[in-house]
Amino acid sequence: MSLNVLNWLKEVKSRYVHPNKLAKIGVLGMNERNIAYISRYNPRRLYPLVDDKLQTKEIVLEAGVNAPDLIGTITEQHQVDDLLDIIKNTAGFCIKPAHGSGGKGILVVTGSDDFGYHKANGQILKLADLERHVSNILAGLFSLGGRTDVAIIEALIQFDDCFNGYTFEGVPDTRVIVFKGFPVMAMMRLSTSDSNGKANLHQGAVGVGLDIGNGSAVRAVQFDRPVMLHPDTGRNLLDLQVPHWDQLLHLAASCYEMSGLGYLGTDIVLDRKKGPMLLELNARPGLSIQVANGVGLLPRLKKIESLTNVKKMTLEQRIAFSKEHFSRRS
Repeated sequence: MSLNVLNWLKEVKSRYVHPNKLAKIGVLGMNERNIAYISRYNPRRLYPLVDDKLQTKEIVLEAGVNAPDLIGTITEQHQVDDLLDIIKNTAGFCIKPAHGSGGKGILVVTGSDDFGYHKANGQILKLADLERHVSNILAGLFSLGGRTDVAIIEALIQFDDCFNGYTFEGVPDTRVIVFKGFPVMAMMRLSTSDSNGKANLHQGAVGVGLDIGNGSAVRAVQFDRPVMLHPDTGRNLLDLQVPHWDQLLHLAASCYEMSGLGYLGTDIVLDRKKGPMLLELNARPGLSIQVANGVGLLPRLKKIESLTNVKKMTLEQRIAFSKEHFSRRS
């Protein structure tokens, strides 16, 4: 057997773990997540509230939650001609599909001048390019199942300078899993050149596990493998510390009452002026957050399920419980 084949076998063996071992360390699998948590705690009638980003935006604004400003929407093809009027007084903005997933169809414009509309990577687009993108959104090119869609135009997020060097051509966000109103696990997703500036772990973004107690980095992975330095900037990922952590946890935990979902993922960004802002809600949050943290979700979920006084606990008490019991330093 050649040396190359032996090396390949060693790599495969190192990447895959026996299911029994995963169960022993409390890793939540997809089937158990779907049956024991999503189906049990998330009423199907509420799915449209989070699957449709426009509906999410409406309930967020109604609840007075801090979120990116809604500049406008385009629902019909004939309205594409109105795009210039919608964006003409906006320095930077984001165009995204209401039913998109995985970052597909999101177009971020950081500024404009006489040459056109600038993207973070230096590419310059013309108005016709933006109109074509909106038309593709309406046609369902980026939506789940190819259904006709709605284009949402939001104000650009000015991410906090404290994250300089931790991300590449994209806005970093923090995913917090919230169960019955308790923040149970968190990670920051950092864009890379592999992910084309998007905070999508499956496309090559870096996931940094965060201590739920204070928002400090505990572990970092890319393509499910541990890393220490950002692949593009060389920044030490384990030095990352998310500011305004208590405010961020408060925002995440409050989404339980706002959405009615018992098991959800909250995606939060940190604006340099407005602080933590809710970007999206997810009724079927992925499981890679466990890889980023190097621990399983199950023990934390079961601990909350064992509580008998959850309904009597205030939001602040739920957060305090999570920080006390789920912090890596407790």
